[in-house]
Amino acid sequence: MFALAASRRHGRREWVLADDGQDPPHQKHGRLLVEGACKQANVSYRPHDLRHFHVNGLIAAGCDVATVQRALGHSKATTTLDTYFHLWPTAEDRTCKAAATLLADSLRTAIGMHAV
Repeated sequence: MFALAASRRHGRREWVLADDGQDPPHQKHGRLLVEGACKQANVSYRPHDLRHFHVNGLIAAGCDVATVQRALGHSKATTTLDTYFHLWPTAEDRTCKAAATLLADSLRTAIGMHAV
């Protein structure tokens, strides 16, 4: 979970959480960091909640199944789909969003034309 590559620069991965040598921390150390931060903030959590949060963000950003599968380390895409299928937008969701965007753009144009 904590060995998430944020980006690649000069052919080298850069990690979201890294030690002084720029390597990801051991899983136990990363967990202790998160537990300490949550305790200070008086927030309860389960470590697995962070995994679900990460997946939600990837899907909301438009990542496809194969990308999320690789990020989670699932060996099969079906594992990812069986667990997170409900988070991907449906055709109906995309249609509603497209219609809302079209309407908003049309209203902005109409308002802009009257402001002249």
